[in-house]
Amino acid sequence: MGTPFLSFLGRKTLFTALLVLTTTIQAINDSAWVAQNYMKQEQMVPMRDGIKLFTAIYTPRDQSKKHPILMVRTPYSCAPYGADKISPRLWKSYWIHYLQAGYILVIQDVRGRYMSEGVFEDVRPFNAEKKTKQDIDEASDTYDLIEWLLKNIKGHNGNVGAFGISYPGFYATMAALSFHPALKAVSPQAPVTDWFIGDDFHHNGAFALCDGFSFYSSFGRPRPVPTTSSAPGFIYPEKDLYSFHLKMGGLRNYIPFMQDVKFWKDVYAHPDYDAWWKSRDARQGCSRIKAAMLVTGGTFDAEDCYGAWNLYKAIESKNPNIHNNLIMGPWFHGGWSRGDGACLGAVRFGSKTSLYYQELEYNFFQFHLNGEGKNTLPEATVFFSGENQWRKFDSWPSKQVQNTPLYLGANQSLNFNIPMTEKSSTKYTSDPLKPVPFQDGIISERTREYMSDDQRFASKRTDVLVFQTELLSENLTIGGEVEAELMVQLSSTDADFVVKIIDVFPDNFEYDTTCCSCVKKEPIMGGYQMLVRGEIMRGRYRKGFDQPAAFVPGAVEKVRFKLPDVAHTFQKGHRLMIQIQSSWFPLFDRNPQKFVNIYTCAPEDFVPCEINILHQRNAASCIYLPVLK
Repeated sequence: MGTPFLSFLGRKTLFTALLVLTTTIQAINDSAWVAQNYMKQEQMVPMRDGIKLFTAIYTPRDQSKKHPILMVRTPYSCAPYGADKISPRLWKSYWIHYLQAGYILVIQDVRGRYMSEGVFEDVRPFNAEKKTKQDIDEASDTYDLIEWLLKNIKGHNGNVGAFGISYPGFYATMAALSFHPALKAVSPQAPVTDWFIGDDFHHNGAFALCDGFSFYSSFGRPRPVPTTSSAPGFIYPEKDLYSFHLKMGGLRNYIPFMQDVKFWKDVYAHPDYDAWWKSRDARQGCSRIKAAMLVTGGTFDAEDCYGAWNLYKAIESKNPNIHNNLIMGPWFHGGWSRGDGACLGAVRFGSKTSLYYQELEYNFFQFHLNGEGKNTLPEATVFFSGENQWRKFDSWPSKQVQNTPLYLGANQSLNFNIPMTEKSSTKYTSDPLKPVPFQDGIISERTREYMSDDQRFASKRTDVLVFQTELLSENLTIGGEVEAELMVQLSSTDADFVVKIIDVFPDNFEYDTTCCSCVKKEPIMGGYQMLVRGEIMRGRYRKGFDQPAAFVPGAVEKVRFKLPDVAHTFQKGHRLMIQIQSSWFPLFDRNPQKFVNIYTCAPEDFVPCEINILHQRNAASCIYLPVLK
């Protein structure tokens, strides 16, 4: 039984090798093209208060025509430094298409970061009342940068655009709030928007421990500026992230490791949604915008799933007469800018969705900055997983959405009819010393794939409630914001609530594996419990994020909260499952389950809590689904 050289495995390996070789050759060619066709200059651009910000400017050598300016402001460095050193991102990403179209590309280190002067401030609040030259914010720094570019860079056509992903997405939002008349088009992508309600640092008031500690143990370290180097991060003493954070205990035990991180201290000093947090909500200034907006995000973004949906809605409500478009695809954080977007973990999406997006973004800037093509973008372009199709809408959420309650019921049931039983509930005990992990197995890092991971491991735990529908007799499509309404009884004075929406695949389900070769390891997909959306709510904020309130043990109380928008079709023959639990660790910190200051609480404050979820006629727990008709 000899094996032919070109067996299936051999053909796949050969194909991969050829793909890598072709990509490498293309990158070499693109880098040579950039060097031949672009000039780089580095400038210290003065701001109105005298502070100078380091700026890298890439200009076409061909000055026979006028060129638009496209810029990104970043706290992550515009390296490499040196006028003779060109950033590889210019040819290793889809940015190469903008250079081939003759754009002037500008990258700036924001105030107080890397080679820029000044003092850095996290999510610096927007200042709508600037009266003196000392009244600065990120919007004014953007305005001053645009003014300088228009006066000092030759060959531009007078049109400026801005974009950025994640933290640079926040700076793109601030660019729109500069209100500079030359700024014609802006694309905030996975933008940092509200670090208490959603995005990186908190979800509904629950502290994002895993990401917060990992990121700020490096990013938050003070460094002298100017500098070209980044700060080293925390070196974990063990590979098991769950074990490490469990041994660390309460949040007060992290303070010795973060003594020099100002923002970490600020978070501890503001445990509730006070004026300090509200001023850092990027949506607060989103009025009077004149530039065309293209807000982009991923429906499976583990870091900034909240920002894109909600920034778009804020801009739409406050600026009804501008071009404001939304594009949401099945991507991890920044997945539309790297990779082909054909899969996430074991879940396949049937096409190279990132390439589809990159063309739309390019056409957006070409129309608004270069006057080419037509403005053909619909109001919202959203990819629906499950059916694996792009849909276009005149509004988001669609006017065709009907908010429909899906009721929890006895015997782990889920149905669209309100329960008629007089007394029905399901109990579980949440023990903060044995929290529910957010992923199965040994967790060495927070992976992006957890957003669509198999949840069968959680279904087996006694502290995770499971409710599911019968086999669906027809497709069920949901598109929009989900709300959970839980009627609960607690034995203690506080608790968190995690609600997960899950697509249960048929037992005989198999993918067509000829599509989407990005899946690294082919799992058994029969019975797969795909996480479609999960979200946590800190129970003390059920009456308002600025109104923490203790639970009365034994009393029936309502906990209602929002989950980020969903775009998914549950196919005929699948089931819809809801899981409910009270910890999601170490993705989020553990609630001690006593009404105390969680940032300073003692070990004895961590207590088990018996939680009763009611599903009866006069106290019906349900999930409001945005059913798309």
